Amino acid sequence: MAAGGIVEGIRIDVVRLHETWMELVFPRQRTAVHRVLGKWKPRTRADEVKYYAWGAVGVPLVAVLYPLLIVGFAVRFNARRFDTAATRLGLVGVLVVAAIVWGLLTALARVRLQPDGFVAVAAASTVAVVSAGLAVVFRRVGGRATTVIFAYPFAMNAIFLPPVVAALYDPALGVIIERSTDLANFFRDEVFVGPLDPVSDYLSENYDFEGVVVALMWFCIATPLGWLLGILVTLANLVRPKSVEEQVEAEQT
Repeated sequence: MAAGGIVEGIRIDVVRLHETWMELVFPRQRTAVHRVLGKWKPRTRADEVKYYAWGAVGVPLVAVLYPLLIVGFAVRFNARRFDTAATRLGLVGVLVVAAIVWGLLTALARVRLQPDGFVAVAAASTVAVVSAGLAVVFRRVGGRATTVIFAYPFAMNAIFLPPVVAALYDPALGVIIERSTDLANFFRDEVFVGPLDPVSDYLSENYDFEGVVVALMWFCIATPLGWLLGILVTLANLVRPKSVEEQVEAEQT
């Protein structure tokens, strides 16, 4: 991959991202070179002031959003691979694969853990299998909004929930609980502060960080994480649709 191709690809992405920002207020900004009327330009002094002021505001936003856009490209690439695999497998195939994967974890839990731990992992694995199926269903039946709101969060929970629950009962996976504790302390000390201090105080006074509380925390993390990843993929699709992506890839090779 030539360095010049990479630079040109970045340039295309940045320009298109800024054009997307401009089109929130002004017409015919994105890829207007291919339109008969061309890109809209301001004709009056007042329009010029608004146009260039809006463009200047967009520059730092583009600088902040571009790294997130790169993450969106990476997530989209992997999401497409999973989507292709899910399409080939079908809903039943996805359920079978998820059942095998988390069924193996449940079988291991049966050997390593006490009965209460085995039951908890089995329940989490069942939820994960159902979540995997729901992710496929919502990906197929809905549009982009349904995919972002439902499919991505269900997919995240299908991935996260069983190992987190297993870590609650297996000392060998204690690192997960250690990281979960660090994350919980971060939310308590850094996020739930100021106006949210009562939330932090309520959680600290009424709940011990163990058992179902840990699983609930990861559920609460996985759901907005799914939304975030879905939004980043949507941004990637908006800035670099399939046709533009093929053009960029051609110029990078």
